Amino acid sequence: MTIQPSHPALSIVATMYRSEAFIEEFCDRISRSAAAITPDFEIILVNDGSPDASLDRAKAVANQNPAVVVVDLSRNFGHHAAILAGLENAEGNWIYLTDIDLEEQPEWLADFWNIAQTEGHDVVFGIQKQRIGSAMGNFAGSAFWWVLNASSTVTIPANQMTCRIFSKRYRDALLSVGDKVIYLGALFPWVGFSQKALELVKTPRRAGTSSTYNLTRKLRQTIDSLTSFTASPLVSFFFLGLAIWIGSMLYGAWLVSVRLIWPNEILSGFTAIMFSIWFLGGLLLLGIGVVGLYVSKLFQEVKARPRFIIRSVVRGKKNEI
Repeated sequence: MTIQPSHPALSIVATMYRSEAFIEEFCDRISRSAAAITPDFEIILVNDGSPDASLDRAKAVANQNPAVVVVDLSRNFGHHAAILAGLENAEGNWIYLTDIDLEEQPEWLADFWNIAQTEGHDVVFGIQKQRIGSAMGNFAGSAFWWVLNASSTVTIPANQMTCRIFSKRYRDALLSVGDKVIYLGALFPWVGFSQKALELVKTPRRAGTSSTYNLTRKLRQTIDSLTSFTASPLVSFFFLGLAIWIGSMLYGAWLVSVRLIWPNEILSGFTAIMFSIWFLGGLLLLGIGVVGLYVSKLFQEVKARPRFIIRSVVRGKKNEI
């Protein structure tokens, strides 16, 4: 008779990119939080091609902690692809996803677990009660969530955090989505199931460390979120073009009427003509650019390349008896 291996009760997934300063403390604190819930848990650390010593430190922790599993990607594939790699390797009946930089406190795990178990939700996710960025950054973030919701067919909670706990069946449904270009912030609510938000306040980033989400990565994420989840930009440009066409027809009719009613009227419009040329030229280039973004996404989807490639998986060493 073959004995089937049992799955752990809880899997904890976190990604690593320039994270060497946080790994030991994160694993220690999250291990203590998980042990208070169940002795049967695993910690999956995904190395997303980190250029620092994150991988070596994670392997060193795995040598001391049998619960730690290190998934090493072949290169940097991006935060969301690394998250999916961690979820695919998670074997727990419940999965807790969080950031490793300690802005999302490991001790929050107990709150997420208790709400999920007592209220019967498939997903409990964190949202920022109060943003801790600069005034300009907070304004840009609010504008981003407003635009994303205005163009989406599902309600996307604003100021989502990475930290969330969800059931295995929700994880399986999430991984069944075959998109190659993904934005998890929109995909999380799209999958559905019973979900509940938990308001939390992030801990300010530790002195001497900085976020890896620079302006370029934020802009790329914004573009991916809009073009991979909604066709609203294309629809908006259609209606904008329609409005300009109608306006030009009305303006043309007005010019003809003026010529017929006041044949001697001199119509000087050099400034208006130049403005129209620049405006329409810029609009056309912008519209072509938007179409190009969607074509590039189609190109990536059609190629059907894997979202990530795993180089190796290192599991924590069991204590010898």
